This record gives sequence, structure tokens and C-alpha cells, in this order.
Amino acid sequence: MRWIAIAALWVLAAQAADLKPAAVDAFHQYIRRTEQRLDSAKVFLWADEAPGRAQRVRAGEILVQPFTGKPDVGVKGDCLIHDWVGSVFIPGATVRQTLALVQDYSRHKDIYKPEVIDSRVLSREGNHFHIYLRLLKKKVITVQLNTEHDVDYTELDPMRWRSVSRSTRIVEVDNPGKKNEREMGPGEGHGFLWRLNTYWRFEERDGGTWVECQAISLTRDVPTGLGWLIEPIIRNLPKESLENTLRSTRAALTAK
Repeated sequence: MRWIAIAALWVLAAQAADLKPAAVDAFHQYIRRTEQRLDSAKVFLWADEAPGRAQRVRAGEILVQPFTGKPDVGVKGDCLIHDWVGSVFIPGATVRQTLALVQDYSRHKDIYKPEVIDSRVLSREGNHFHIYLRLLKKKVITVQLNTEHDVDYTELDPMRWRSVSRSTRIVEVDNPGKKNEREMGPGEGHGFLWRLNTYWRFEERDGGTWVECQAISLTRDVPTGLGWLIEPIIRNLPKESLENTLRSTRAALTAK
């Protein structure tokens, strides 16, 4: 397997991507439409929008699906927008306990490992957080990213909250953990994650708390001829990452 990883790194070194303004514009347009829809939604939880969906989640399933029915959409600039939504029910947890956990960003490196390597709060004003996360993306090869996010929490009533996290900075780390470790420039690197917005819903009912997240990310597209290498990273990781986040949240809140 080692020679496969070495070959993969060599191929990717020759296939580095640059983020183009057209892709950023397409992402912002997609986000505007998403936020308009969320603000006008008449049903709070995604799980309640389709018959049988809430029953599956209430029974213990971590349900993650592409929001539009397609796992990704190609946009100008040779990029993909990934839009996944997931739901989990956490029996016995209150919404206050859930919020305390997800807002404890200094512990995210423990709660959400191995994907989150390091985490901390850079600043906080009330329900607004500016946070730092070092992320690990691993599939055939390993990539580390230094990221910063603005996170806002809104109380709708004592049992229902929502939050939105918007990435403000994502840069790939070259030679992570070595003496010559350095950050690449914004928009440089292999393009496994250019942008990331997450939209959360929290509702206490049914003897526990429902937690939902819609994760929208921007990545490079899959280069022709490199599907065997790039596709598992680009197309599988968004879904797997959301599943792991919801699973880890439930595990942390139900731990004895």
C-alpha cells in the first residue's frame, strides 16, 4: 500500500488546483439560495419533511442524504458543490446539554477526532464565535487544513435553536508536523476543501434532542483520468464527514 500512496502523492503534486473566482461566485449564489430557503421554511426539522424519515431517525438511524437528490453539482471553475443533510436523535439529552457540547470548541479535537486535529475559540461575543479548526482529510492520501469559521447561534424558543457556521479561511498545510511545515496560499493546493458552510438545527422533544446539519462545501472537480484517485476523496468524504460528526455528537452526549 505504501507504493500506492507514494504514487498518489506524485500524481497529485502534478495536479494541484487553483481556486477560480467563478467557482467562488457560484458557491456564494448557491449559499444565498440555501439561506433564503432556510429562513422561509415552514417545517423546522428536515426529518419532519418526508413520511417515514423521522421514524427512522427516532429509531436510532443516523440518516444522511444529498439534499437535492444529487451528491454534488458541477460549477464554473472546474469545481463541485456538495450539499448533504443529516439527522440524529439523542435520547435523554437536553438542548442545553447539546449546545454546551457543540459550543465547547476547545474539546472538538477530542470529540470529533481524528478528523479534527486541533481546535480552539479565537474570539467570542455572546452567541457569536470565531473558531479555529485543523482538519484532517484522509482517503488514500492525507491532507491537513488550517481553517477558521464564524459561527452564530440563534434561540427560536427554549426548546429550539439553530446555528450557522461559515468558513472564513481555509488553507492547506504543506509538510504538516515537520520542521518545514508551511501554509499554502488561500485558493492553492489540491482543492479537497475550498469552502464550507454548515447549518444546524437543535430541537428538544420526544425525550431527547434532535440534531440536524446541512453541510455545503466547495471542492475541485475530478480531473479526467484521475477518478481512481481523486473521486474517493472528493465525492465520499463530504458524506462520511457529516455522518461521523453526527455520530460523534451522539456518542459524546450519551457517554456514561
